[in-house]
Amino acid sequence: MNKAEKAARSSPTRAQLRGVESRRRAAEIRSQRPAKDERRAGTADGAVRYVMSAVRIEQVRGVLGEILQWEYPADATLSHWLRAHPKLGARDRGEVAQAVFDVLRHLRRYRHYAESGTGPATRRLAILGLVSVFSPDVLNAGLVEQEQHWLAHVLRIDLQSLPRAIRYSLPDWLDERLAVLEDADALIEALNHSAPLDVRVNPLKTDRPTILKQMREGGALRFDPEPTPYSPWGIRLQGRPPVNRWPMFESGEIEVQDEGSQILAALVGPKRGEMVIDYCAGAGGKTLLLGALMRSTGRLYAFDISAARLARAKPRFARSGLSNVVPVVISPDNDQRVKRLAGKAHRVLIDAPCSGLGTLRRNPDLKWRQHPESLAEMRIVQARILRHGARCVAPGGRLVYATCSLLPEENEQQVEAFLAENPDFMLLDASKVVLDRCENLTLSGPYLSMRPDRHGTDGFFAAVMERAKPVVST
Repeated sequence: MNKAEKAARSSPTRAQLRGVESRRRAAEIRSQRPAKDERRAGTADGAVRYVMSAVRIEQVRGVLGEILQWEYPADATLSHWLRAHPKLGARDRGEVAQAVFDVLRHLRRYRHYAESGTGPATRRLAILGLVSVFSPDVLNAGLVEQEQHWLAHVLRIDLQSLPRAIRYSLPDWLDERLAVLEDADALIEALNHSAPLDVRVNPLKTDRPTILKQMREGGALRFDPEPTPYSPWGIRLQGRPPVNRWPMFESGEIEVQDEGSQILAALVGPKRGEMVIDYCAGAGGKTLLLGALMRSTGRLYAFDISAARLARAKPRFARSGLSNVVPVVISPDNDQRVKRLAGKAHRVLIDAPCSGLGTLRRNPDLKWRQHPESLAEMRIVQARILRHGARCVAPGGRLVYATCSLLPEENEQQVEAFLAENPDFMLLDASKVVLDRCENLTLSGPYLSMRPDRHGTDGFFAAVMERAKPVVST
């Protein structure tokens, strides 16, 4: 037998390695369990609590292990994990999701706490996330004594004793940018709370009083449906309602859409028979409302550079009953179809790609996935899209630039730079424009600026501009 053959025989096979790893993991889990006598010393309820807590900790730990690699958005990674565990019930899935998103909201603070513990860091993060899910007696049932003492200690820490970036779990660069905004602490704190669910009625098929009545008389009552305070089409729901399984959703009478996003349609103010362009249509949420306000007349172009996003929008268009929507996949630069529409559109909405930091209540992983370099790249893309979209606006037509960001460099600074380069556009007062549809919304400046701490919506920004008509000489 030669040396190579001896080495091959003496080396463990992959199956043997997997077996060793499996036994190691089992021993690790056993070492973390309370002793059998301790588990059974109480009642059967104690054993149930132990199983609930211990199993859920390992599940949340597993999901976090995948998400914290930051390869994909958190919601996509969580969905993939849930599909791989089809036997989990609705309650199990909800508890895992709640704990995972709680960790993402408070990740920096939880990591700060976890430095004082022992064992795998993701297990301590999972335990902290489950504080928002389980009562102390249930959660403690799955912890060893050392973990119980550690958890009790960190939960007694005075949050005000921590630096703000740790207290509110922000990367330093984002803390610096948000700190310059008015009432920064109130805004940052609001961004760390989970958001309610806003839906919008389809005014082409129904109205809000009718849908509210149906909700309050049916199973949706337990989600406390209430009219949104500013949008005349919105209804706010609490909890996690399965809206996509409701008949009124399947019939196209309602759609999921944050109230701030609904108000963008009020700023566009489309009219019957006009040509309107939703320049970054995405999955079509705003397109649907624009088309309904046009009463399905005229022509409504839904532009996007992603064929996949527009494909996801097509079932929504079909449910809505609209017949005036024209989905078009465009190229990022010098698209010939865009050039043919130069100077022809009555209204153009540019809901530009952005950092998405106004949506941290729903997408808390964005503050860890974004960074100053990506923001700088995004600003270049925004300026290019604004420049291209503006060319489609007809003389006397309206241009609305919007983002779901809170940062001035994506918002006011972009608009100011555009207006400086395009003197044929003038800024309109959004506070007056919005009153045509949203009479309860009072703004304090020329821009739309929605915030979760002040308006209960995601963070939204919008500017309304108008292209000057040519001067006719006499």
